[in-house]
Amino acid sequence: MDGDAKILLAVENTVGESIIWDHRRNQLFWVDIVGRAIHACDPDGARHRTWPAPDFVTSIGLAADGGFVVGLSRDIARWHPDLAFALFARPEPDKPDNRLNEGVVGPDGAFWVGTMQNNLNRDGSPRDLTASTGALYRVTADGGVTRISEPSFGITNTLIWSNGRLITADTLTNCIYSFACAPGTGVLSDRQILLEDHPRGLPDGSAQDADGNIWNCRVVGGASLLHMTPAGTVLSEVDLPVTWPTSCAFGGPGLDRLFVTSARFTMGPDALRDRPAEGALVAVDVGAKGCLAHQFGVSVPA
Repeated sequence: MDGDAKILLAVENTVGESIIWDHRRNQLFWVDIVGRAIHACDPDGARHRTWPAPDFVTSIGLAADGGFVVGLSRDIARWHPDLAFALFARPEPDKPDNRLNEGVVGPDGAFWVGTMQNNLNRDGSPRDLTASTGALYRVTADGGVTRISEPSFGITNTLIWSNGRLITADTLTNCIYSFACAPGTGVLSDRQILLEDHPRGLPDGSAQDADGNIWNCRVVGGASLLHMTPAGTVLSEVDLPVTWPTSCAFGGPGLDRLFVTSARFTMGPDALRDRPAEGALVAVDVGAKGCLAHQFGVSVPA
């Protein structure tokens, strides 16, 4: 299946990430990590707005109070558009060389967030990764933080729940994993490899459709969405007009389009002159529908 992909908004994000559909406002929200900004627009690309963040802003999710839960460089915050960020949790106070990365609200109403060795200098320029020191955490609405994995991830990405298991990825190892989740705490065990060494790019963020299947962004030159089952069977691959797709979410009134963020991080002037679409927001018709995003502080019965 090739899909029908087009540039929706030529926004030129340095590292667009963590896109979600806010059904309350009928808008898409996402972040530009290096641009230190939160973005929003209508599903047709209209009414594009941005809000500055006080730090690198790494992820965003819906919150039950009508606002959002936001991952910054090291802190988790609550945020409402046009209001200040209210910090309430720091998953790794003892690891100043790490930063937050992927963050998604789970079906239990907690914010599940991963860390990684910081690959950004203060000016947003790239810093070399030298160690795999990332872990996964579960953050509850009262500010409670539980580390649920060993601190051995290179770059934490993808958070999908399926049949009592968490599907997640390590971009550096080019692996997508499945873990059993302990009830209540979310602590992970029984690691299984679902997919490894896929030849197109590396795994970044993912979305799940209403049938339970996974759409995984293939970053670092992959230029595609990988469509797979929760058991790791590859169903198809959709070509994209950007080479570094980073995250995706189903959105629109019918939840029937897949929206994809992308990055132009580390790309020089020559590469961007040849590929000016890098960093854009992409819309794809993939012939599937999604589900509403979970909300921080609201648990969905299993």
